[in-house]
Amino acid sequence: MPRPPEPVEFPHLGQVIAVSSGKGGVGKSTVTANVAVALAQNGKKVGILDADIYGPNIPRMFGRFERPEVKNQRIQPLEAFGVKLMSIGFLVDRDVAAIWRGPIIMKVLQQFLRDVEWGELDYLVIDLPPGTGDAALSISQLIPLSGAVVVTTPQEVSLMDARKAIAMFTKVNVRTLGVIENMSAFICPDCGHEHDIFGSGGGDRMARDQGLEVLGHIPLEPAVRTGGDGGVPITSAQHPASDTSAAAAALRDVARTVAGKVSVLAAPVAAAAS
Repeated sequence: MPRPPEPVEFPHLGQVIAVSSGKGGVGKSTVTANVAVALAQNGKKVGILDADIYGPNIPRMFGRFERPEVKNQRIQPLEAFGVKLMSIGFLVDRDVAAIWRGPIIMKVLQQFLRDVEWGELDYLVIDLPPGTGDAALSISQLIPLSGAVVVTTPQEVSLMDARKAIAMFTKVNVRTLGVIENMSAFICPDCGHEHDIFGSGGGDRMARDQGLEVLGHIPLEPAVRTGGDGGVPITSAQHPASDTSAAAAALRDVARTVAGKVSVLAAPVAAAAS
C-alpha cells in the first residue's frame, strides 16, 4: 500500500488553521467567515480556502460568485471584507453537484494551495466539509496545519460527531486548538432573554472530557443568519448589527483567542529556525 504524501510547506500562507465539525448544520462556515473577517479587521492578511467541495458556502457568505481571473497561469483569488477567497463554488455552476471521488478532490485542493496567487498571508483559514472524509484527510496530507478548531452545538447529536472529528485530527497528528460552541443560546431580539434551544453546557463538557479548551460560545441571533444569507458577515463593519451584536462580539473574541493560541505554538518553531 503506497504511503500518503508528506505535507509540503507553504511559508507564504502563514498560520494555517482548519475549521471542522463532525456534522453539517452547526455553523462551521459561518464561524470560518466571521473569524476570518475579524482577523482581517485587526490588520492581518487573511485568506479562506473553501475545502467543502460538495457543499461550498463561502461564496454565498461573502456575496461573491464570479469566476476568478487567471494571470500568468496563476488563479487570482476573489476578495471581500479584506479576506482573499478561493472556492470550488467560483468555478462550477451553483446548482451543479460535484460528484467526485477522493483523488480528484485531493488534486483540486492541491491546486488551490499551489496555483492560487495568495500573496503573503498571516493566516489561511480552511473551511473543511463536515465529517471525517476525503477533504479533511487530503488537507492534512498536503500542508502542515498550525491547528484545527472544531465547531459544535450544545446538543448531544452534534457533540457525538464532534468527538469523531477530534479523534481524526489526533490520528493524523494535527493539534486541536479547541472547541467552539455555536448556537449556545437564542437571544430574543424583542426581550433580550436567552433560551437554550439546543441545550446548555454540552461544549464545555465535551471539551473537558477531551482535555481541550472552549474557545468561545456563540449565541444564536437572527442577524448572523441574515448576514450569511446576504453575503455580509456580522463581524464586518458593513453589517448594520455589527457593533451591537453579542454574536459578533463573541466571534471577535474567538478570533483573538485562536490567533493567540497559534502564535504561542509557532513561537518554539520560529526560535528553532533562528
